Amino acid sequence: MVDGTAKGTRREVIGFAAAGLLAYAVDLTLFTVLRGPAGLDPLTAKALSFVAGCSVAYAGNALGTYRHTRPRGLRPYAVFFAVNAAGAAVQLLCLAVSHYGLGLASQRADTISGAGIGMVLATILRFWGTRTLVFRTGAGTGGTAGSWTGTSGGRVGSWTG
Repeated sequence: MVDGTAKGTRREVIGFAAAGLLAYAVDLTLFTVLRGPAGLDPLTAKALSFVAGCSVAYAGNALGTYRHTRPRGLRPYAVFFAVNAAGAAVQLLCLAVSHYGLGLASQRADTISGAGIGMVLATILRFWGTRTLVFRTGAGTGGTAGSWTGTSGGRVGSWTG
């Protein structure tokens, strides 16, 4: 893959990572403010910061990384939110298995399982879900092989090229 496909995939990964890092910063900052000075309980603060982070990530991907797909309406955002919620569930599952299932209950073990292993697996899921389910491109939009087409209504080829 020496042609434009490798370069395009690299740009896609970098754009996805940049949008994700910005979203993470918004999530963390807002959570800290809502939990600290605003005095909200942790679950409410996290729920609000998660929605804000998802919105920033969606905007970053829609206006940057996947701007050529031109998503319309609320459906792409709803699917994007669902993909991100699934990613959050993966992180929680990794933490739960490590902490409760394996008995690795130290703060270090929790950090490694939730923010380390869980984050890596969740990011892979989010990247796949974002490019496959949310920002699909068709042949008529200058899309890539393995894209979703509105005319066929189904998946064609493979996103791996």
